[in-house]
Amino acid sequence: MSVRRVVTGTDSAGKSVLVSDGVVPHSHDFESMPGQSQIRVWFTAGTPTSQTPEAEPTNNHGPVVPGPGGASFLIVRYAPDSVVMSPDFDPLAAGQELEAYAPDLAELFEPNGMHKTPSIDYGVVLEGEVWLELDDGVQVQLTPGDTIVQVAARHAWRNKTKAPATVAFVLTGVDA
Repeated sequence: MSVRRVVTGTDSAGKSVLVSDGVVPHSHDFESMPGQSQIRVWFTAGTPTSQTPEAEPTNNHGPVVPGPGGASFLIVRYAPDSVVMSPDFDPLAAGQELEAYAPDLAELFEPNGMHKTPSIDYGVVLEGEVWLELDDGVQVQLTPGDTIVQVAARHAWRNKTKAPATVAFVLTGVDA
């Protein structure tokens, strides 16, 4: 999956300028889960400043969840649940790939996909249908244009369809 990213900033004279315009440099299509992808659009580990970063602030192997005051902008494409239910699915390979490309999330994931991050997450469904599952078993179906505000709640994402579903998220780190 490929997404264009336009970054602006301010030069030394206080004028707004184009910093970069191109494909997001850090994305990963999961080999162990066909249809699953993540695109790391931008990452700010802690409290942001108005200074344009000197180096690329994202990478494919660092944390996804920012520290308190930080933010992480990512786009996730969820493979259909049938991918992980297939007899060909290799959970060990999937776990290793998740560990390599989202190490902090891999530590939080339970075998059933439930997890809780120390963040307030804002999301919008861009394509497809996805279900948000909560502790009490409630599942909320979300379709394109639906938004999510998740306040550090334990949850899982389910895709009960035959096609991938894409959701854009901004995670803001909170004190645990």
